[in-house]
Amino acid sequence: MQIHTTARHFELAAEDRTFAHSRMEKFGRYASDLHEIHLVVTAESYRYVAEATLRLKKRDLAVREEATEPRRAIDRVADRAEQQLRRLHDRRTDRRDGRADDLANGAAAGTAGDAGDGEADVFEDDGED
Repeated sequence: MQIHTTARHFELAAEDRTFAHSRMEKFGRYASDLHEIHLVVTAESYRYVAEATLRLKKRDLAVREEATEPRRAIDRVADRAEQQLRRLHDRRTDRRDGRADDLANGAAAGTAGDAGDGEADVFEDDGED
């Protein structure tokens, strides 16, 4: 996995760059097909905008966050990208394990079985009180 870092309109400090690389290296545990991460940090007057593009085998993920400090923007974009990768990982493992199908079939069978027997509950009144 390759991690590219770009700073626009300012010079990104070396410790912020190593911080970004250490946060992004952990993404490999969620997606083994993660090929490349491109992080762009831009300075705009009083704020810093961090954009991360993650390239997977059949999918690209893009995340954009902003903050008043470059390290905080990098941290926020890393958190958001990690959330997206976790959701993707969960969807992939649910589909592979068949748990998503079992849940869908179980919910459909439970609702269809109650109302699908064709008999209505009828209470007859004898008229005797």
